[in-house]
Amino acid sequence: MGMSLSHREWTVEAINAIPEDGNRYEVIDGELFVTPAPTLGHQGVAAELFMRIAMHVRPLSLDAYFAPVAVTFSPRTEVQPDIVVVPRMASGERAEKFADVGRLVLAVEILSPRTARVDRTKKLSLYQRENVPEYWIVDSFARTIERWRPESIQPEVLRDSISWQPILDGDPLTIDLIALFHEALGEAR
Repeated sequence: MGMSLSHREWTVEAINAIPEDGNRYEVIDGELFVTPAPTLGHQGVAAELFMRIAMHVRPLSLDAYFAPVAVTFSPRTEVQPDIVVVPRMASGERAEKFADVGRLVLAVEILSPRTARVDRTKKLSLYQRENVPEYWIVDSFARTIERWRPESIQPEVLRDSISWQPILDGDPLTIDLIALFHEALGEAR
């Protein structure tokens, strides 16, 4: 994930005070991570995946969001996953900020050479610790999604399709990964 600046203990308050410069600033357990703007390929994969997820969760009283969106777990930990799904508030209304609902249903990170190490270590540990039901690591170079759950020791590596059932009595979302990557990356079939 870009550069880690560990010369001091970082807080959410400190990263929110950094002037806007086009970078993404995240802090995990007091350690700062800086990521430059993503590539078009990264954004293409994020957009295609987001559209599929958002359309599926809307009737389920869940909402999907894409980065930048602040997910603050503590004064020393705030991340901006590429895609998140959160529940609606008890009133049925959409949350204004993560603290209104306080939990994720799904977190998705699209790998880049600069983010792979942190996405597969620090963020994986964080999402498992926070009991995020599913964490997907999307590798557009390998054309795979690694599915992690809180109890996982190894990921489920999916190449052809992924099925996700965000609520027990709801229909699953099944995504054809081959088609997703072809469409997202503008490749002819």
